[in-house]
Amino acid sequence: MSFKFSGFIAVLGAASVLFAGNAIQAAEAMKIAFLMPCTQCADRWETKDRPFFIEAVKELDPSIEVIALNAEGDGNRQIAQGESVLAQGVKAIVINTIGETTAVPVVRQAQMEGVPVIAYDGLMVGVVTEGFVTFNNEYVGVLQAQYLVDNLEPGARIAIINGEQFCAACRAFKDGAHKVLDPLAADGKIEIVHEAEAKGWLAANAQRAMEQALTANNDMIDGVVAANDTLAQGVIAALKGANLQGKVLVTGQDASDAAIVNILNGEQTMTVYKSLQEQAAAAAKGAVALARGEDVSEIFPDAVQTDSGAQPALLLQPTVVDINNIAETVIKDGFTQKENVCTGSAAEACTF
Repeated sequence: MSFKFSGFIAVLGAASVLFAGNAIQAAEAMKIAFLMPCTQCADRWETKDRPFFIEAVKELDPSIEVIALNAEGDGNRQIAQGESVLAQGVKAIVINTIGETTAVPVVRQAQMEGVPVIAYDGLMVGVVTEGFVTFNNEYVGVLQAQYLVDNLEPGARIAIINGEQFCAACRAFKDGAHKVLDPLAADGKIEIVHEAEAKGWLAANAQRAMEQALTANNDMIDGVVAANDTLAQGVIAALKGANLQGKVLVTGQDASDAAIVNILNGEQTMTVYKSLQEQAAAAAKGAVALARGEDVSEIFPDAVQTDSGAQPALLLQPTVVDINNIAETVIKDGFTQKENVCTGSAAEACTF
């Protein structure tokens, strides 16, 4: 009798250990961090990248916990967030650095702890991460400038409103635009009448820069290379103040809902669409694979040469969106929905 009871106790003890083990395993679900740079610099981070990334991770493995944090443009906060997620035991970090060196301390600490890092959108200086997912950023600037050139008369007067030049992508947008515009300006086919930098990539600073451009040129500006849609909003606000909205061609980037509405209203001429679903999905695939200790060479088949070595990368291609192809691009891809952009006065132009 006592032997049977002892055996029962042993089985019960073994079961308890098994259940406890399962409980610990459940409590220690794999974690991946997604660290974003800001909100006001571009609305894509909270409205597009975050949900796209989380959805892509969950499709790959519903049990993985995604810790998504936004540094709100504060470099110290981004570093603190990196330290925080490492303390929480993440198995991989995907990070868009605020400046090209801002997140370097996070990368170095992560790699010391054996946690792989994927650079997202922005390349970092001084480190080589396990992966890098971005678009051909110089080509973004080329598309913006070429669009203006193709749609303006010879001799057009063009202003350039760059974002703050604190990252490799920031400089690449500018370099791409100048690659198109500088030779034409040298030949007298166009005139670059003003160029400014909007600190923090803020719309208010872009508006101020555009107001100064208009004042300096007696409102005689035909087109504006605005580096992204947030800056384009500031440019449009300045043009409205001079009653020039819709009369001056304005570029953008990110295909935000606000930009599509502005395009439908005739106030913004084009935007550069980057499939953030594709970017987020690639980053998620890479992060999950790295967290599992798997090879990612096929996920990052390209290489970007840096002073620190060859950076494994995936370079995606951007697309021009204007009034003629909204339905075939951002709507068809599910990047946004018709009801999100066909609102108010913009609804009249929604013939697709």
